[in-house]
Amino acid sequence: MLNKYPMWKNVMVACIVFVGFFYAIPNLFGEDYAVQIVATRGAEVTVATQSTVNDILASKNIAMKRSELKNGQLLVRVMDGDQQLLAREAIAAALGDKYTVALNLAPATPKWLEAMGGSPMKLGLDLRGGVYFLMEVKMDEAVRKMTESKMADFRTDLRGERIRYAGIRESAKGIEIKFRDAENLAKAERFLKSRDNDMVFTDTSSGGNYFLIANLSDNYLKQIKEDALQQNITTIRNRVNELGVAEPVVQRQGAERIIVQLPGVQDTARAKKILGATASIEFRMVDEKADAAAIASGRVSPNSQVYDRRQGGKVALYKEVMLSGIHIQGAQPSFDEYSRPQVSINLDSKGGSIFSNVTKDNIGKPMATLFIEYKDNGAKNPDGSIKLEKIEEVISVATIQARLGRNFVITGLDHSESQNLALLLRAGALIAPVVIVEERTIGPSLGAENIQNGVQAMIWGLAVVLIFMLVYYRAFGLIANLALTANLVMVVGVMSMIPGAVLTLPGIAGMVLTVGMAVDGNVLIYERIREELRNGRSVQQAIHDGYANAFSTIADANITTFMTALILFSVGTGAVKGFAVTLMIGIATSMFTAIVGTRAIVNAVWGGKRVKKLSI
Repeated sequence: MLNKYPMWKNVMVACIVFVGFFYAIPNLFGEDYAVQIVATRGAEVTVATQSTVNDILASKNIAMKRSELKNGQLLVRVMDGDQQLLAREAIAAALGDKYTVALNLAPATPKWLEAMGGSPMKLGLDLRGGVYFLMEVKMDEAVRKMTESKMADFRTDLRGERIRYAGIRESAKGIEIKFRDAENLAKAERFLKSRDNDMVFTDTSSGGNYFLIANLSDNYLKQIKEDALQQNITTIRNRVNELGVAEPVVQRQGAERIIVQLPGVQDTARAKKILGATASIEFRMVDEKADAAAIASGRVSPNSQVYDRRQGGKVALYKEVMLSGIHIQGAQPSFDEYSRPQVSINLDSKGGSIFSNVTKDNIGKPMATLFIEYKDNGAKNPDGSIKLEKIEEVISVATIQARLGRNFVITGLDHSESQNLALLLRAGALIAPVVIVEERTIGPSLGAENIQNGVQAMIWGLAVVLIFMLVYYRAFGLIANLALTANLVMVVGVMSMIPGAVLTLPGIAGMVLTVGMAVDGNVLIYERIREELRNGRSVQQAIHDGYANAFSTIADANITTFMTALILFSVGTGAVKGFAVTLMIGIATSMFTAIVGTRAIVNAVWGGKRVKKLSI
């Protein structure tokens, strides 16, 4: 029998449409103003923290919708934007610097809908806004790190050539290499100049003191700063990808600054913590010669330095770095046999070789893992720039039991720290620390009025199409209108279902284009049915041939457009990607609604019946 769908096909169509509508529903509930609290540096957000925050807000007469403690983070929902700002200031002042307090917009989706996977569509910076960071790279730290690296290279190279030196240290003049006689100084100068064209070497010997001063050349200094900026941009992009942010903008501004825009970001507290963090680790040997009294007074060997231990107490470590975080190739959080958090580390080949030699020569000796972090405490340098506080603490001290290779673990962390440290090490260490000099939530880039006009234009355009289809195709026009409405809702539903999808203003343009393409499919089908009726076909045969013969034309047009949108998505950035995403989704849903959806309704109304005339 012509034009009859089997029951399973009708059920399938109904289920697909229902799923699209179901996941579009969360977009009706809007968002709440919220403040998010995340613990840092060994602190923990607990029920007691939640109670403290609730008391703080009550004392400030800040009305609270509700507070939610989940995954070690506290989210407090308030009534409006003014109370949100007041709440952040009050909470940050009370909790101190062991917690990150950030503004957020939390979906107001009901819990039952959220439990079933429903969440609203994320809006881009040009529609709802997002988080904006302006970061400044601290170039002096990049230069200092390179200077330390050069000092370590000089020690290794001079020992390898058996050139005796009295000491290597950093002074106001540069890297100062001291020798006991002129002969070794001359050998060292010839050797180092032949190996290192990036340094400028100057003999400053006088009065029986033999010194060779090494300074970074101007060109090399410029290259260090450029490399630091570019590698920091790459690292921040990797961290953004780890955060799962769609369509981010990470670009340089001038010689020392980086702009980061995170559209539709949901976890601003963690974003700020991860992007701004300059966490790195170093492995150093413990100075066993330093006794407790010497460590307590800070009077240890010139080759050693005293550090605080995270678990309490102090320990003396040699200044020489055995292995740094730049050789880390992979890092994953895991648990040991006692369910204690740890980070599994994988080194590159050079790092594995270094670590193997270090541990081979120090079996039975203690080695420490030094955690280094830079923090902005609001202090200023004399030139007005932001001064970062360098925080160094030993997170673990372990005795080397055997020769280690490229794979090992770091212990001494809590669960959230192991997660964040693994992320930072995996995404790459920042060559130089960055400080967030500006942070704000961006409103619509085109203004609320322009957005409202754009949405109204889409609504009026849709209304005109609906009226035209209804007048020109009558009953079939009504079916096309139902399919067109379902198509738009399904686009929203699919956009809401995809975790990384973000709707931008160009994305709305893609939705408008989808409306035209969806109608175009119905027009082709209906005109083909009219043609078959004019050629004397029966009503049932005309419907069947109309859908069958128009399918190839519709498919060809949509497939070629989809391929173009896919290329736009692959090579485009920002707004172009936003347009391509909604266009691809719209093409898929319009193919379904225009062909399968309308056919199901037509079959249900006219299929298998004796019909002499169609309202088309």
